[in-house]
Amino acid sequence: MRKPRDIDAELKALAEKGKALKARKITQLGELVAATGADNLDVDTLAGALLSAVEEEDASAREAWRRKGAAFFQRTRRSRAASDAAAQHASGAS
Repeated sequence: MRKPRDIDAELKALAEKGKALKARKITQLGELVAATGADNLDVDTLAGALLSAVEEEDASAREAWRRKGAAFFQRTRRSRAASDAAAQHASGAS
């Protein structure tokens, strides 16, 4: 006969994993605000801009924002890759 599963322990582990994922999401959102320079806005302005984005129903406006965000991340990835390559080159040269 096989051992029964400890459902309570599995549920507890899943709840802890859920909490960790939620904390990671919040951290990443804060990093995004800083990376875009939005941390220079006062809190009321940032909240208003985000609320406007959430309330926006125009699909073309949302698509334009999506493209702009994708381009931002693409530039960020390229600059990070370039700086990594430069660091590897510098460490290999010494």
